[in-house]
Amino acid sequence: GEIKVAVFVPEDEDQIPLLTAGANLVGSDDLLQMIATGNLDFDILLCETNMVSRLAPVNKILGPKGLMPSKANGTSTDDLTTAIKEFKLGKVECRSDKNGIVHIAFGNMDFTNNQLSQNLQAIKDTIDRHRPSGASNKYIKSLTISSTQGPGIKINLSDFN
Repeated sequence: GEIKVAVFVPEDEDQIPLLTAGANLVGSDDLLQMIATGNLDFDILLCETNMVSRLAPVNKILGPKGLMPSKANGTSTDDLTTAIKEFKLGKVECRSDKNGIVHIAFGNMDFTNNQLSQNLQAIKDTIDRHRPSGASNKYIKSLTISSTQGPGIKINLSDFN
């Protein structure tokens, strides 16, 4: 389905350019109130870097769902129109921890098996493309998928290559 992008802005911000760029929802105190009541009808929340602290009252709602904007994942930025366009096109942020384990969301509950499979293949292709030249042939050593808070399911890598 379509990725729903919400943008948290100062009260006096011109919302038209952000809506034109593809934002589904743009707001200030009204958006804060909506989030506070648990209405999270969006997949990604963007804001300018100086606005992150204004989201503190709803951090306990946004944080566990991975929706709190941050510079690290590109959701807190001073170029909101570019960020909106990138996330609408399916930009996904991933990170690897100190053990080299890559954590990445590749779907939602409403995705079809085919969409999940395509996303997983795109992740593998991207990792292969960015593999350092000196890395061993067996660059991906294991693959485990899980739902948020769910048990991990090991994937047979021979099925994946």
